[in-house]
Amino acid sequence: MGKNMDRWLGDGGMPIIDAIGGSIDTYGDGWAEGKWVPTKMACNPHDGVQAGVYAVMLDAAMNFAINASLDGKDRTKATLEMKTDCMKGAALGDTLSVRGQVDRMTKVVAFSSAEVRNEAGDLICRSTGTFMVHRAEPA
Repeated sequence: MGKNMDRWLGDGGMPIIDAIGGSIDTYGDGWAEGKWVPTKMACNPHDGVQAGVYAVMLDAAMNFAINASLDGKDRTKATLEMKTDCMKGAALGDTLSVRGQVDRMTKVVAFSSAEVRNEAGDLICRSTGTFMVHRAEPA
């Protein structure tokens, strides 16, 4: 079973997550879920969520899911690659859900995916990512 990530709930240790209206609220071994009510900081001048801001939330959800599945001092070290597809728009104040999951884990690389959905369950944006994993030296 993965590590206890309770101290990272909320903004995930990244103040930008709180500033754009997001939070990571629950997690388990290989998954993480949160909510997101986009703030003005997340939006373009017409109050639509900007594509790059989706990537911030999706990257955070994938990282959290991976870290929740690792043991001890093992952790993600860097996002190596990320692909994001925006399928539908979201706007300032919409209530959104975010879910990240681990799709495959190796010793040095993790593959993950994440989704943003609206209250009706419609897929708004999705992402896949490849992450470098740092394994702590054995004691």
